[in-house]
Amino acid sequence: MQPFESLNPFDAISPIDYRYYGTTPAHFQKLQPYLSENALIEYMAMVEVALIAGFAEEGICSQEVLQEIKYAAPLITAEEVYAEEKRIKHLVRALVNCFGKHISPDAKRFLHLSATSHDIICTAEALRYQECTQKVILPQLLELEKTLLFIAEREKATLQIGRTHGQHAVPITFGFAISEYVARVGERIHELTEKALHLRGQLSGAVGAYNAASLLVKDPLAFEKRILDKLGLRPATHSTQIVIPEFMTDYMHSLISCFGVLANLADDMRHLQRSEISEVGEHFGSEQVGSSTMPHKKNPMHFEHVKSLYKTMMPRMITLYLDQISEHQRDLTNSASSRFNAEIVAGFYLATYRLAKTMQRLVVDKEAMHRNFQMNSQHIVAEPLYILLSFYGYEDAHEKIRQLSKQAIAEKKELLDLVYADVGLTPFLEKFTAEQKKILENPELYLGKAVEKTEEVCLYWRKELGL
Repeated sequence: MQPFESLNPFDAISPIDYRYYGTTPAHFQKLQPYLSENALIEYMAMVEVALIAGFAEEGICSQEVLQEIKYAAPLITAEEVYAEEKRIKHLVRALVNCFGKHISPDAKRFLHLSATSHDIICTAEALRYQECTQKVILPQLLELEKTLLFIAEREKATLQIGRTHGQHAVPITFGFAISEYVARVGERIHELTEKALHLRGQLSGAVGAYNAASLLVKDPLAFEKRILDKLGLRPATHSTQIVIPEFMTDYMHSLISCFGVLANLADDMRHLQRSEISEVGEHFGSEQVGSSTMPHKKNPMHFEHVKSLYKTMMPRMITLYLDQISEHQRDLTNSASSRFNAEIVAGFYLATYRLAKTMQRLVVDKEAMHRNFQMNSQHIVAEPLYILLSFYGYEDAHEKIRQLSKQAIAEKKELLDLVYADVGLTPFLEKFTAEQKKILENPELYLGKAVEKTEEVCLYWRKELGL
């Protein structure tokens, strides 16, 4: 592997490399062992070694041959393999040839025996994405989840106006708003964990019927299972020259589905930073510049970045769906397209990292939330009014309160004043309890179970995820 310090990321073509991944050593060190081309070659070599280990157990080759090939595996680099591929025009055979340069002729004859290229590639892909998910992606998602839990619990009683269709609705708390994302991210963590563990490998040969392996071992299906067990994978119930594509499709869909939740959270926080709302704010560094021409600007760049990455990666799911179609036992139409899957994983990690760090330093302006709440607090009581009037027997209460609300807005009057002045409503208003009247006169109390629900959601996900 070329050391990070010697790389020039600005020679790269993908923004993943020269802007978001390659210029940050921490990201490079976390993702490179799984998503780089060197990593793919290492995982492919790992599968070849597992195959030889299976042969050694069967007595097909000696333990000395296994040790020889095992020791050779770390010596092989992507640079070496790609140089050989340039000569022979075949990646997996190039890998096998590079192995052969480091081992004896006796060991060489067992390399790749009975396997087809995608036995190695599909298994390596499943293994590297599974391990990347377990060791990099999920820990970063859990860091975000812990931050969301902390904010939701801290702000569980912070009054905020609820919004539907961009309009003021009825009161909630900011903690309640964040607990939505505690639940959604928590559910996606479960889904992503499941789909990563569901990835499959194979060692079933050129058309998936174990033709070649049947020449060497009595039970090639059991042989395949034993080899995949060594790698922590399972075979599918059926394969062709490639693993059934739905396993990878479902895994990538779980990433993109979670990405959508992150983008939704980022978008909500971005809108709450609007000048007219100004209820939350990204941390803004002392030397940070918001605009090249407007020095006063403090743009929500991190939240917008997360949404922008989502817009880049989400449409790539179409390619995964297209890659489900392969003629008969195999064609090459997924050969180029599947190579870009690693960018989806990298983009998702980078967005999760960015969102976690931004939420950790989120500024919450409780005064602004209260001020925005007060803007329409006199109209908020329309819902409890109509519900209570209906409950106590007033016919068509919804229409009555709608008309009075319309009048209050047009005449710039308090809705409650118009309600109390309407003699037709008096007999029904007299039935209201003291607690119900208190809510009408203090709409900030009309919170339903927002606080309790926030506590319930947070407690559930802390226990569920061991946080």
